[in-house]
Amino acid sequence: MALSRIWSAFIIIALLVAGYHFMFNNSRDDIFGRMVTGTSKDDYKFVSILDSSSTAALSKEMKDYGYVLQKEADKETKYIVTNPVTNDSALKLQSKFAGARVVGPDYIAGRKQKPMDGVIATCTTAVNICIGLIGIMALFMGFMSIAERAGGIRFLSRIVGPFFSKLFPEVPKGHPAHGHIMMNFSANMLGLDNAATPFGIKAMESLQELNPKKDTASNAQIMFLCLHAAGLALIPTSVIAVRAVTVGINGTKAANPTDIFIPCLVATFAATMAALLIVSFKQKIKLLQPVILGWVLGISAIIALLVFFISGLNTVGVNIFSEQLSTGIILLIFFIIVLGGLYKKINVFDAFIEGAKGGFEVAVKIIPYLVGMLVAISLLRTSGTFEVIIEGIKTMFAALGADTRFVDGLPTALIKPMSGSGARGMMVDTMRTFEPDSFAGRLACVLQGSSDTTFYVIAVYFGAVAVKNTRYTIGAMLLADLVGIITSIVVCYLFFG
Repeated sequence: MALSRIWSAFIIIALLVAGYHFMFNNSRDDIFGRMVTGTSKDDYKFVSILDSSSTAALSKEMKDYGYVLQKEADKETKYIVTNPVTNDSALKLQSKFAGARVVGPDYIAGRKQKPMDGVIATCTTAVNICIGLIGIMALFMGFMSIAERAGGIRFLSRIVGPFFSKLFPEVPKGHPAHGHIMMNFSANMLGLDNAATPFGIKAMESLQELNPKKDTASNAQIMFLCLHAAGLALIPTSVIAVRAVTVGINGTKAANPTDIFIPCLVATFAATMAALLIVSFKQKIKLLQPVILGWVLGISAIIALLVFFISGLNTVGVNIFSEQLSTGIILLIFFIIVLGGLYKKINVFDAFIEGAKGGFEVAVKIIPYLVGMLVAISLLRTSGTFEVIIEGIKTMFAALGADTRFVDGLPTALIKPMSGSGARGMMVDTMRTFEPDSFAGRLACVLQGSSDTTFYVIAVYFGAVAVKNTRYTIGAMLLADLVGIITSIVVCYLFFG
């Protein structure tokens, strides 16, 4: 029910904001078209009948928003920019190219909204995501099937059982779900998104077998998904890689792309601990137990040692280490699984094929859930709702006399729970606009590396097991996200001033 209300609210709010822009903002008179048929690859070609300095300034200002200055008008020209709009030369051009509109420079300058996918393009994107998942799901679930037949998952369950039995009291000791959850957490920590999703869906399926109410999320499923969405990652490899190659508008790059490593780790660890505390409080799980404390302190010690080791490496060293660690772990898992299967004398290939079939079925099953969620998110983005929120936050903190530098980095945080690719694009845009080593640029990177895509995770994981009543899952996940955002801001002020 909670998900239904949130989904409905997304659509209603988006349409109300879009309606406001359409009625009161002349520069957004095509907003409904953008919401339906727009794409992120759209460009808006224009010719300008102004003095050269004004034309150059306008072109530079609007370049990042998809506007392309043409030397001469052609059939693809969408706008003829002039002042006044009754300019004879402009009207003659319009008569020649009927598809173009004559507008003033203020009209163009007021359209500072990046091209985004409308609902039609988003539907295609959702299906493409699921198609892309088919191969990955088939691969990893195939190997998971070998591990299960060989007894590897139960062996792993026995190792983590004492710890997980306290966090997941409804799951019997030695149940395969413990092993699946551990595989998912391990993949997340190593930044292996491709592996984390199949492992996570397998964990949800295992937990669903124990769920007495198949359409309602169990306590164990909620605990697992909230910890998963907190997104504890040891090394933000992708963020560091993007940060290393991004160039600001003044032509500068990040002096040290890895300087966000420790802030990211602190923020994501805080979000994970927040998720653990919130769900444990709701489910009345006592955390002050020797087993839980031992595991938490042990993981904290490993993180501290990793921080100590990474801090002594340069950018190239971090990239090499993270790549070797992540890819090496995956290949080692494959090696151990196959070797274990041969030792147990099972037909490893038949086991792989059987598991791979399940991966295909799951990838197809989640398409409707993903389409529904991504369409609602698309409407929010294309309607300009996020811009309204950002401006509101900036105005509020400015009125309080507070430092508002952090607000420029917030768009990444607002979009991250809804779209990983959207948040990544916003992170890059922030670094380009404010420079990679600016406070806003660094904060956007830390925010990108401190949480997961909450609503995407809900759509995919609950969709895979057809759970409709998510109970308090969304609230707990968003609270954990909020802790991660606040921690990111505080840590960035401590590290970068």
